Amino acid sequence: MTYPATSDPSAAVASPPSSRSVWLAHPALSLLLAASWLALSHSLAPVHLLSAALLGLVVPRLLHGFLTGLHTPPVAWGPAFMLTLVVVKDIVMSNLVVAKLVLGPLSAMKPAWLTVPLDTDHPHVNGLLAAIITTTPGTVSCVIHEERREILVHALNCDDAQAMIDDMKARYEAPLMRIFRVSQSDVSRGGLV
Repeated sequence: MTYPATSDPSAAVASPPSSRSVWLAHPALSLLLAASWLALSHSLAPVHLLSAALLGLVVPRLLHGFLTGLHTPPVAWGPAFMLTLVVVKDIVMSNLVVAKLVLGPLSAMKPAWLTVPLDTDHPHVNGLLAAIITTTPGTVSCVIHEERREILVHALNCDDAQAMIDDMKARYEAPLMRIFRVSQSDVSRGGLV
């Protein structure tokens, strides 16, 4: 930000970003993309090095408008680590269950649509909850209905809908609320921390 000669900070005028800062605004993403390309190509040939450099420069530049407006609130890293362990374990176990279901008779499957009520309207909590549900084999989050504060989930196999809903809320939503420091008092008022 560049400020005019006046002492009024509300009269601030944003200076345009330099072309260098826009092209290298996300250096970690640039390096990750370039390294990923080289790992996928299994080669350090000049053509692959050039491709990696172009990907590392062009893709973050194209995504710059989407990445600069993001604001990530502070997170509690202890609960985030524990939730990561739970999700990884659930993905492994769900893969085994789904493989058994798919290889077994189709009549053994009991698909169901579940309406999972949301305890908060916090966008990070709800977005990550939907992503975790979709990532876990056997369930897919189809719609986040913000007005009704619920997620519509399709389960490949469900014996007890309410038990499955309670399990998703306890295993995923409650830890996400701890991670983003959304308290129950904030939920009851309908606000956010």
